[in-house]
Amino acid sequence: QVQLVESGGGLVQAGGSLRLSCVASGRTFSRSVMGWFRQAPGKEREFAAAISGYAGNTYYADSVKGRFTISRDNAKNTVYLQMNSLKPEDTALYYCAEGPYSGLIYYNPRQYDYWGQGTQVTVSS
Repeated sequence: QVQLVESGGGLVQAGGSLRLSCVASGRTFSRSVMGWFRQAPGKEREFAAAISGYAGNTYYADSVKGRFTISRDNAKNTVYLQMNSLKPEDTALYYCAEGPYSGLIYYNPRQYDYWGQGTQVTVSS
């Protein structure tokens, strides 16, 4: 059974930082492409960052590029999202997602098979 458990969300002032974690179980983690998505109230779920299986190539949405960093620790079956210089518009429910075994990057949520429950990030101005 595949399970993804996120943690690390919270309330932070604009300009601050948070690090999200997602622990995965049930599959061969190192092979899976992993993604972080977010959804603000009244808006569609949007892509934030992804990291491929195998080589660990990364890709970011323009809105977070230069501020967020995705990384993975295959020994701990964990993917991270380091978020710096946070802005009020980053406020959303952040989801971790696991896709297929692949060295490619996916940014379409439909390409991901498994999802966590989400962790709330709130950035105050």
